[in-house]
Amino acid sequence: MTINIALTKRVRRRKLTSGAIVEQLRYVLNWRDPRTGSREQRFFERQKEAQDKRAELTLAYQMGNYSVKRESLTVGDAVAAWLDNKRDVVRANTFGNYEFQARYVVGPMPTTEARKALVALGKRDKSTPPCLTLLGKVKTQDLTTRQIREWHRMISQEVSVYSANKALMILKAALALAAEDYEFRPPAMPTGLQRRTDKKRKVVLTPDQVHKILFAAKSDPERGVYYAAPFLMGTRPSEQLGLMWNSIDFDANLIRIERIQLKDGALSELTKTEAGRREIPMSPHLREMLLEWRVRCPRREGNLERVFPAHGLRAAWPLHRIGSGGPLIYNNFRKRFWAPAIKALGLPAVTPHSARHAFISTLQAQGVEVGLVAKLAGHKNAVVTLSHYTHAMRGGAEAIKELDLAYGK
Repeated sequence: MTINIALTKRVRRRKLTSGAIVEQLRYVLNWRDPRTGSREQRFFERQKEAQDKRAELTLAYQMGNYSVKRESLTVGDAVAAWLDNKRDVVRANTFGNYEFQARYVVGPMPTTEARKALVALGKRDKSTPPCLTLLGKVKTQDLTTRQIREWHRMISQEVSVYSANKALMILKAALALAAEDYEFRPPAMPTGLQRRTDKKRKVVLTPDQVHKILFAAKSDPERGVYYAAPFLMGTRPSEQLGLMWNSIDFDANLIRIERIQLKDGALSELTKTEAGRREIPMSPHLREMLLEWRVRCPRREGNLERVFPAHGLRAAWPLHRIGSGGPLIYNNFRKRFWAPAIKALGLPAVTPHSARHAFISTLQAQGVEVGLVAKLAGHKNAVVTLSHYTHAMRGGAEAIKELDLAYGK
């Protein structure tokens, strides 16, 4: 079997995290498989490697020994391999979300009528409900852009645009990984897909409203620091609840975000993103609150551990709390600390994460450089902005002081 394998050069431009653009020369083998008619490509960093591979492939075609391992690879196989690759890399709850969203790619997924019937019948109906045909059994080499577009439209109609877009992200990542392992060219992702339009804009408290919270926290010695601190730290709830006293350096006036708390209360040394591992300077107000709270903070077996622990049960005698100092689950933090304080002050019913939004928007309104704000907030997607603004005149400690000014300290 004769085969013509072309060897060409291609320059690939990549943008580094610093914002600099570099050019990468790659050698590409291009040919069309005479058996299937599909276009094949292989990429190499060195010309010698490309030449050796071309000779190997030419001989394999001539001898009839060339086989493509991907011929039996399905989309379901690709998604399963991608999930296995992510299992020990991301947090358990993140991996659970990936598994749930992957069902919209692979299936099976009952139709809308079938799902309504199952909800009405509960667990009494043991029959298999009618399901939609998704992409799980489609071979990766047969998958087309048109199929992906039609599948996305179906998920958008049956579930939601948000779920369809999340599933599309998983499909794209799974195909990219499979392309590396099985050396094939994945189909182009469709453009102009429907975007989510029903998402409501988050309510962000104004500086005057945050001032009310901070003022009320001063007269609430046992709970005030719990709902006031996130407005001064800008942390995610998981970062706040996972904060340990050994991560607060009063000498350097820094809070080091080094871990998060998972949904079950366990600690994870893996932050949400690499940028999430950061240092936050303490404003005078925050430093004062934490110093006072350290004296009263519940101990675990007599030792200071968590900065925001569970209070436990109050015992009549001796005068201490039973079970205090342990992890405070997010739902309990929201129901017992956050919501009652917000409601008592007559403020809009916002989530604890809104404190992070207030932190970021307030610093920006005070004129702090956007790159520095992104660094303090631990944003991963502000790399380019950071590369332009981290050399600004203002430092992190000076920027944090703007919070006290904005909140009327």
